[in-house]
Amino acid sequence: MSKLKSQSVSNQALCTDTSIQQQNHQQVKQENQYNLSSTDCKRQKSFLGDRFVTQLKKNFTIIQENQMESQDMASAQMALEMLYKQQILEQEPIFESDSMQFINQSGFQYNQQNNFDIHNSKIYNSILIDHKYFTISETLSNYYGKYVRKIPKVPFKVLDAPQLQDDFYLNLIDWSNQNSLSVALNSCVYLWNAQSSKVTKLLDLHNDSVTSVAWSLRGPHLAVGTKIGEVQIWDAIKLQRVRTYKGHIARVGTLCFSDNVLSSGSRDKLILQRDLRLKGNYFLKQSAHKQEVCGLKWSPDGQMLASGGNDNKLYLWSSHKQDKPIFRLSEHQAAVKAIAWSPHQHGLLASGGGTADKTIRFWNALEGKPLQKEDTGSQVCNLMFSKIDNELISTHGYSQNQIVLWRCSNMKRISTLVGHTCRVLYLAMSPDGSTIVTGAGDETLRFWNLYPQINQDQKQPNGSLLIPTIR
Repeated sequence: MSKLKSQSVSNQALCTDTSIQQQNHQQVKQENQYNLSSTDCKRQKSFLGDRFVTQLKKNFTIIQENQMESQDMASAQMALEMLYKQQILEQEPIFESDSMQFINQSGFQYNQQNNFDIHNSKIYNSILIDHKYFTISETLSNYYGKYVRKIPKVPFKVLDAPQLQDDFYLNLIDWSNQNSLSVALNSCVYLWNAQSSKVTKLLDLHNDSVTSVAWSLRGPHLAVGTKIGEVQIWDAIKLQRVRTYKGHIARVGTLCFSDNVLSSGSRDKLILQRDLRLKGNYFLKQSAHKQEVCGLKWSPDGQMLASGGNDNKLYLWSSHKQDKPIFRLSEHQAAVKAIAWSPHQHGLLASGGGTADKTIRFWNALEGKPLQKEDTGSQVCNLMFSKIDNELISTHGYSQNQIVLWRCSNMKRISTLVGHTCRVLYLAMSPDGSTIVTGAGDETLRFWNLYPQINQDQKQPNGSLLIPTIR
């Protein structure tokens, strides 16, 4: 009997210990949960912007890996359809179900709640609609962009530029990689610092006039072409002339750098190649145009040079065979000043014709073949590819005097900007690619913000324009 009693007591004790351990385990588990929530609350108070806070636990749940791809694609397609209806067709998006879920690539899905109104246009148009949150193709991502862009129709800054020449064949402004804008006004060149808005007078030729300017790709050197045919190299930091090149017998209307090589085109129909590291006025003379050379552009890789002239011809030169052009393109019906190489597609070249032509043409420069043309309805003065997206900027003269932003994939107009009262003859782009500056015969420089999300602080708070003078 005593053995049975002791055995019963031990069994009861064992059961009691087991129940106590279970209770303790549950209590420890709850305490851990409470401690975790407490820790999150402390994190929320201590670190503003911390994503891992208690409130988000109610909104995010783990999903299975095998469901993620299909659900991502469904959400992506729905979001892209809404973007298309709202932004392209200008229709309000229709939601078939209130249970739409957005899934990111980290394996978390968002469950819609009352405190999150997806019908709210501010949320719908926010930067959250990003290709990073969807498993979609590169093409669709690039087409719809990382945000819904609203391009301002007015410039955020206007500078008065007295005596800015109204001459189609000149190139009088350029924007350096050090964020300094050079502007040629008659016989003088002024530097405008884009960060401080400080204006510095670099030079005054007195008995000559400036017909072209171009910054070196690296360093503070500015090349200046003159009416009498000289090419001067200036140090923009020391404000001193470094070198003077001769060789042309007429005005130098266009300049272009490729590393240490400086190319100059002149009214004397010649292209001269100069290496800043070598002595002598030039190391190569190229002759093909029958009239003034008014456009020069090196390809991004420095392997090809495109030259345009008043003879309506576009020539392509190879850096490996420089004695004569490798291709002669004669489809334009007017002077070819506007030339641009695509930084996004190797060998893609764009060119624009003057008043009698009015077209933008695309070329496969590697084979010298035409690809596409677009009739713009007005004189094409400048072309420049966007650094940020596959887009093209063109400026125009007679008769509309406008700036147009094109989508290259289908040559649809994204935006048309007006404001100049004369031909928009000059164009330059900021180092980050978000801003362009245009100059015209109305003696003004106008700054346009093409990518507002990148550089919002450039806008004036009251919408007014500052109109100081460049000199």
